[in-house]
Parts: sequence; C-alpha cells; structure tokens
Amino acid sequence: MKFTKMHGLGNSYIYVDVFEETLEEHELPRLARQVADKNKGIGSDGLILIGPSTHEDVKMQVFNADGSEAKNCGNGLRCTAKYAYEHGYVNKERFTIETLGGTMKATVHPDNTGQTVSLVTVDMGAPEFDWGRVPVKEQGEGELSLEAAGRSWQLMPVSMGNPHGVIFVDDTEQAPVETAGAELETHEAFPEGANIEFVHMRRSDVMDFRVWERGSGVTQACGTGACAAVAAAVAAGKSEKDKEVTVHLPGGDLYITWQSSGNILMTGNAEVICTGDYETRRASI
Repeated sequence: MKFTKMHGLGNSYIYVDVFEETLEEHELPRLARQVADKNKGIGSDGLILIGPSTHEDVKMQVFNADGSEAKNCGNGLRCTAKYAYEHGYVNKERFTIETLGGTMKATVHPDNTGQTVSLVTVDMGAPEFDWGRVPVKEQGEGELSLEAAGRSWQLMPVSMGNPHGVIFVDDTEQAPVETAGAELETHEAFPEGANIEFVHMRRSDVMDFRVWERGSGVTQACGTGACAAVAAAVAAGKSEKDKEVTVHLPGGDLYITWQSSGNILMTGNAEVICTGDYETRRASI
C-alpha cells in the first residue's frame, strides 16, 4: 500500500490515495491501528483516506489511532486539500470536501509556481452549542459541570461536526491534560466521547491551547478543537465575532475567525513528511 505521511502543525496522519489504492472497508479500523503504532507501524495520530465523492469534489475518511472513525479533522482537511490540489484531483483553488461530519469548503493558497501548497483555509461551518447536537447526554446549552481527576471542571460543549468540551484555564502548561482529558473524553455525559480542549486567553485575539483528542490522546494540534475553542471564547464573552484569533498550539499556530455570517474560517499549514510503501499483510495489533 502506497502512503503519504503529512502533518498540520504536528498533527500527523497516514494518508492513502484511494483513487489509486483499493482497501477493504472492514479492514480499515485494524489498518488505522497498525499504521499509527510507532513501534510496529509507521507512527501517526491515525489514518486518512482521500478518494472520490459522489457529490463533492473529493472525499476524506478519518480513522483515529484506536481504529474508531472520526466525523471530521481540521488538520486533516488542510492536508487533504493540499494533496488533492497537488495531485490534480481538483483543478481549482476553492473546492469542497466530503466528510462524515458534512461538507467542508477549502481554499488552497499555492506558491508562485501554482503547483505547491503549504497554506490552506477551510470553512469549517457553524458551531453548535445545543447539547443534543454535540451530543451531551442531558439537554441544555452553555457550560456543563463534570467531575474528573479528583475535581470539578466547567466545560463548554461545542460541536464542529464532532464533539468537543472546552475548558478555560489559567495556565495550559499546568493543565492535567493526560489525566482529566482522558477521563472527560469517555465521561458518561458524552455518549459518543469528546475531544477535550484546555484553553488560556492571553488576549481577546490570542489563546494558548492544549488538547486530548478523542481516540488519539494528546496531540500536537486539533483543527476542529481550535475552532471550538474560539467559538466557546466568543460565546463566553472572552472574544468576539469577525476577530481573527491566533491559537497557539504545541505544533504551531492556527488563525481562526468566527464570522458574523455564522461560519468559522480556519487557516494553517499542511506539510508532507514522507512517502513510502507499507506491507498490509500483518497480524492484527
């Protein structure tokens, strides 16, 4: 199986071009676990398939490191857009990407040659705060109080096509991401699990960010999580719409704007790490 390993701000996935490769659907969770394994596989945060769509320009299918299928991935979207454009699967700078969480609109920013892309903007759609849409087990909207790692946490549930719980803290470096994040991801309040973001507002247009991603654990970046964090900041009165917010993630910066029209724009990098061939005929991990 030919693959390309790419990353957006250090959030890396193994990308497989299913325009060219044929994979068995029932094997995909096992394959995701295999390639994500840093000791016996390639090492990544999961597996992403790039292929044809019946109703959009291209399709992205995402599997987390534990083999579970994700509805969306902001960093994956940027890398998918870069790959689709550079490999000629789309011949325009603005195009649509089908995901399990809905249709996303991408804009690539080619270099002077018009052939290479390192920066991509994605229209991530509108955030949802209704707990039923996130989903949260209870009905409501606004902050949710949950117990984890021996204390109570105030979370803002947000959906960006996938579930998030945003927590505002005084210091992201001291936040117990590995313990509280892990417990909150699988808390009974989130029937589908959740990505848990720990956010500190430096100013109304600058935030620090760390994340525990559902199915993957601590990662260098989470695009949908950064969007959810900015949405939560605006909803909490810590920022405002139409203001670009620089989100400092461990892997680098994202630039997020929640427009008055309703949708959130995310701009960030997309880079190729390596390409290669992977032997898929292995015992299950």
